[in-house]
Amino acid sequence: MARTSSNTFMGMDVPNYMDFSKFADFTKFADFTKFAEQFKVPAVDTEALLDSQRKNIEAVSAANRIAFEGAQALTQRQVELMRQLMEGSAAVVQQLTAAGKPEDKLAEQADLLKQTYAQSVANIRELTEMGAKSNGEAVEVLNRRVTEGLEELKAAVTKAVAAK
Repeated sequence: MARTSSNTFMGMDVPNYMDFSKFADFTKFADFTKFAEQFKVPAVDTEALLDSQRKNIEAVSAANRIAFEGAQALTQRQVELMRQLMEGSAAVVQQLTAAGKPEDKLAEQADLLKQTYAQSVANIRELTEMGAKSNGEAVEVLNRRVTEGLEELKAAVTKAVAAK
C-alpha cells in the first residue's frame, strides 16, 4: 500500500485546501475603494474595512489549521493506543492460557480486568484532553480576532464621529 502524506485525506491536501488566506487578497479582483467612493459613502474607511476582513480570513484560516493539526494528532494517538492494545491483548491471551490452578486464573483475570479498565479510562481522558486543548487553541485564535475587530470598530466609530 502506498504511503500517503499525513496531511492528506482522500487524496486532498487538507491544510492547503483549508487555507482561506488565499482569499485574503480579494482586492485584486475589484477595487472596492473606487466602488465605495462612487456612491459617496460617508465616513467609511474602505481600506480599514478591507484590512479587517483580510485579518478575519487569516484568523479563520489559522483556526482551521490548528483544528486540523489537533484532529491529526488525536488520530495518530488513537492509532498508537490501538497498536498498544493489540500487543497487550496477545500477551494477556498467552498469560491466561498458561497452565495453573483455576482459582489463580480467576484472580488473575480479575486483576487484568481492573488494569484494563483503568488503562481505558486513562486513554479516554488523554484523548479528551487532547481534543479540548486543540479546540481551545482554535477558539482562542477566533476570540482574539473578534476582540481586535471590536476594537477596530470602536476606533472607526470614534474617528467618524470626530470627523463630523
